[in-house]
Amino acid sequence: MNDLQHIVNLSYGVGSKNRLIHGDNLTVLDRIGGNLRGGVRCVYIDPPYNNNERYAHYDDRHSHEQWLEAMEASLEALVPLLSDDGSLWISIDDNEVHYLKVLADRVLGRGNFVTTIVWEHRTSRENRRVFSNNHEYLLVYAKDPARFKAARNPVALSDEILARYRNPDDDPRGPWQSISLTAQAGHGTSSQFYSVVAPNGRRHKPPKGRCWIYTEDRMRRAIADNAVWFGADGNGVPRLKRFLATAPMGMTPPTLWSADFAGTSARAKREVLKLFPGEQVFETPKPERLLAQILGIATDPGDLVLDSYLGSGTTAAVAHKMGRRWIGIESGEHAVSHCRSRLSQVVDGEPGGVSEQFDWSGGGGFRFERSVPALRRAA
Repeated sequence: MNDLQHIVNLSYGVGSKNRLIHGDNLTVLDRIGGNLRGGVRCVYIDPPYNNNERYAHYDDRHSHEQWLEAMEASLEALVPLLSDDGSLWISIDDNEVHYLKVLADRVLGRGNFVTTIVWEHRTSRENRRVFSNNHEYLLVYAKDPARFKAARNPVALSDEILARYRNPDDDPRGPWQSISLTAQAGHGTSSQFYSVVAPNGRRHKPPKGRCWIYTEDRMRRAIADNAVWFGADGNGVPRLKRFLATAPMGMTPPTLWSADFAGTSARAKREVLKLFPGEQVFETPKPERLLAQILGIATDPGDLVLDSYLGSGTTAAVAHKMGRRWIGIESGEHAVSHCRSRLSQVVDGEPGGVSEQFDWSGGGGFRFERSVPALRRAA
């Protein structure tokens, strides 16, 4: 008997590269893992945080030892699926983050740890506790950190950085920002110690302990090319003009993700409520912007993304809008009531979340599958 049954009337759209699978994640991973080995560019999981709460769609009340055992089994099943430049991202909070870090170090290897990201998941103050808890974490691991570093994408330049680029002298090359023309003297040669003569005749020497980054001849050419800025009145310390047109198109991803950068839990709930007005929605969703940042860093269009704790379907929804292939696994009945419904709306061009950011207007489809044991339990 086939281990996964394709439920035709629950599949949606055109094509079957994307898979929504209803079943226990370990059981499903055991059955499909052989075909996925080495083929997943990014695994993102948002497992239960073990915070002793019972939610409408899942129970998060387990002993610490039971939770660790379940996480260990999940990680051991997921790691072999990563591509050589692939990465694994885990959402977690203060309750178990340090234990999870030790566990993940053991399963994936301490040398494969990349970073811990702090995410500002709420901006409102939480006055009922000793401290207002405003952050969660993302633990990031790579199959091969060197390959991941070489392949990972930068994040878009922030509005703050873009605001630094101006054009006060109407340079035809466009907006620019000024940067220092000096370096530490200990790394300089004799050719980097001289006086720079500004167009108004004023002479400038590098500060004590510093030298110019250019030789004198190179500096003259830069000045002649209007690539050196002496201030609006010509009396300022010389600085190099770096043009936006030739600047890197992105920046190194930070480890502190503000609410503006990655959204909040409140924003995530609003996104889900728009999709399911008047219904009992999934209580702990992640915002689409958070997933968009993760997938933008870790993947390229066409890459395969896997989430084995799909929850409300955010990972698959964002992956679909960003042109990634995806596999989502969810054991609860909300695999149909929430994930299937949400992803059908995405295929139809749902305009919320990050749709506008990625010019999403609909398309594609997904294959709905159910593990046979889950089907029997439901019968």
